Amino acid sequence: MASQQTGDPKDISQKFPHTYAILLSVVIIGAILSYIIPAGEYERTEVDGQTVVVSGSYEGVEQSPVGIFELFMAIPNGLIEASSIIFYIFLIGGAFGIIRATGAIEAVIQKVMEKVKGNEKLMIPVIMLVFSILGFTTGMAEEAIIFVPIGIVLAVALGYDAIVGTAMVTLGAAAGFIGGMFNPFTVGIAHGIAELPIFSGWGFRLIVYFFVLGAGILYVMHYAKKVKKDPGKSLVYSENEAGQINFTEDVFKFERLKKRHVLILVVFLIGIIVNIYGIFVHDWFLTELSANFFLIGLLAGFIGGLKVNAVFDAFIEGMKLVVFGAIIVGFARAILVVLESGVIIDTIIHSMSSVLDNIPGTFTALGMLVIQVIINFFVPSGSGQAVTTMPIMVPIADLQEIPRQIAVLAYQYGDAITNTIIPTSASLMGVLAVAGIPYLKWVQFVWKLTLLWLLLASIALVVATLLNLQ
Repeated sequence: MASQQTGDPKDISQKFPHTYAILLSVVIIGAILSYIIPAGEYERTEVDGQTVVVSGSYEGVEQSPVGIFELFMAIPNGLIEASSIIFYIFLIGGAFGIIRATGAIEAVIQKVMEKVKGNEKLMIPVIMLVFSILGFTTGMAEEAIIFVPIGIVLAVALGYDAIVGTAMVTLGAAAGFIGGMFNPFTVGIAHGIAELPIFSGWGFRLIVYFFVLGAGILYVMHYAKKVKKDPGKSLVYSENEAGQINFTEDVFKFERLKKRHVLILVVFLIGIIVNIYGIFVHDWFLTELSANFFLIGLLAGFIGGLKVNAVFDAFIEGMKLVVFGAIIVGFARAILVVLESGVIIDTIIHSMSSVLDNIPGTFTALGMLVIQVIINFFVPSGSGQAVTTMPIMVPIADLQEIPRQIAVLAYQYGDAITNTIIPTSASLMGVLAVAGIPYLKWVQFVWKLTLLWLLLASIALVVATLLNLQ
């Protein structure tokens, strides 16, 4: 394994307040604002199954400040109100925990890596493609950590460096996460809050995904080519020489690919197809999707030869991995509970909408993207950010007469893209700690790609606005 001598990623991440501390602070600020911001409400009505704000209906109402005990009650109330999303996350996490316990994902990925080993031209695009598929179907983030050592071994064996090995895995998964066509943790939740058909607009997202993935592959290949030609140009050359990055073939400890692994992946793919069919034909939502993922997990466990107790042990372990993100959803919802209790959320929406009244819709979408990027630094949880921001962004989209799908896109890109560079991202800092790559060296490598991805997202938002994407 890599030496932890640098300690850089961990030290930097610890300089920032804990995400839960930030969210609790925002809840407290919301309660304080209920004494300061004038209370007000919009009228709302049902239009084609959606609850929409009636333009021009905002009126001031009697002040309703939030008391101290009511403030702390907002936390359990937030957890209760977001329970369907929280348990959705837990059940999907548990299902993936079972699939992981069978070794199927690791076996297939290792097989792919071994097949492309020795062929530099194929290795980077193929591996990034595989991880991107996991990104847009399973929302892979922290899970990528366990594959980083294998990526580094393969990269170094082909004359590259640890950054190339890390980038193949993490930036591949990130490209898929940004695409998000069927990501249950981001787009799925945001669509639910926005009262849109779940995973609608996937065709547009697919096109953007190809541009994002293509840009990522070319970017990594360009850097890899420079390093292969002159190892001294590696950004981690000094760390490698000092022995701080020292992976060996013993990281290939995963089970070899077997027929049962292939069958498990077939079951998983069939499950995804069933979900898509259920969504578009039978209007499936969180409950049905959760049930289907749970069934997929059980089938995978039994096909994988796990005993009953082992299946549910793996299920619990999988849920443990998503506890951080799942409970964040409840804390994030508590912010809305306070704003709604203080009757000031509509005042905030009215103020923001008034600022945007004379600005073209395309700029409204770009403004939403900027806001989401800023919020993501403090709330680096896709599901948590969706619960925090979508109840505000959706009414603004309605008032500005731009499709709600645009608000979801702005959230999706604002959340996902900067996860590749912000020090508050748990998955990024975990990856760098395992790889032994100093955080600032990673920033030096990835900042141009992050800006490029933000540019692509901005163009996508403008195009989506002009197309009136629904």
